[in-house]
Amino acid sequence: MQQPIGQIQVALVDDHKLFRRGLVELINGFTDYKVVLEATNGKEFIQKLSSEPLPDLVLLDVNMPEMDGYETATWLRKNHPSIKILVLSMYDSETAIIKMLRIGVSGYILKDAETHELKHALDDLIQKGFYYSDLVSGTLAKSIAKPMVETHVQHIHGLNDREIEFLKMVCTELTYKEIADQMCLSVRTIDGYREHLFEKLNVRSRVGLVLFAIRSKIISVS
Repeated sequence: MQQPIGQIQVALVDDHKLFRRGLVELINGFTDYKVVLEATNGKEFIQKLSSEPLPDLVLLDVNMPEMDGYETATWLRKNHPSIKILVLSMYDSETAIIKMLRIGVSGYILKDAETHELKHALDDLIQKGFYYSDLVSGTLAKSIAKPMVETHVQHIHGLNDREIEFLKMVCTELTYKEIADQMCLSVRTIDGYREHLFEKLNVRSRVGLVLFAIRSKIISVS
């Protein structure tokens, strides 16, 4: 069935059938949005995508059988970078968020979000190209879309080589203790690096540091 002109087409990839069914009804009730494709995992989604028109955005779960959200998001970024990805997950850990940010998803909210937040997220993805809830620090996320005029980050922000090295490691799944071991420093010294960069870069969390690193091209998004 042909969709009305201007209608935003949505795909849902989630292995919880009851949750997905409720989400379909919810999204179809939003003005200008229509769920056109459903899948229980990334593998099924890719198979269906080969015979269907590309959706404008994908709501993607993280933990799924056969092909999880990380693998699916990576595949989408490589093969269909124009499709916006909104991660809708139960996971609020920094590790999960940072991993998805590095892949290059367009947004990340929790499954227990209110209806109005989901609608806000969908609208922002279409209008702005991204959405990150307070969990991921929405204010900082805006800076991802703004290109850096000056590429020499050290000169702009006064970061030294060790601070750059620390920032790169923050963008991995290493704990702060493991970062300290890698850099041959004490945990107390690493805590000092973190607090100093929080103040210097005007951020409040590890996720904020990762967003800064992405925006400043200290790390590249896969």
